[in-house]
Amino acid sequence: MEPTHHPFHHLFEQLGLDASNEAIKDFIATHQLPANVELIEAPFWSEAQANFLEEGLQEDSDWAEVIDQLNTSLR
Repeated sequence: MEPTHHPFHHLFEQLGLDASNEAIKDFIATHQLPANVELIEAPFWSEAQANFLEEGLQEDSDWAEVIDQLNTSLR
């Protein structure tokens, strides 16, 4: 079975965020993280959002690649 590829905007939808191109650009521009803050520890996530991100990375789920992309984008 081939892994599922999730587009970047689907991650925003999964997190309950506005997934329009403009909203994604605005979110990234206004939520930059210092290098010493882990993505899942960012203060702007709800508990449910942080849990989803953490589980996706820990389980190396089909979301892991796009979560890594989000992490890079917020640096």
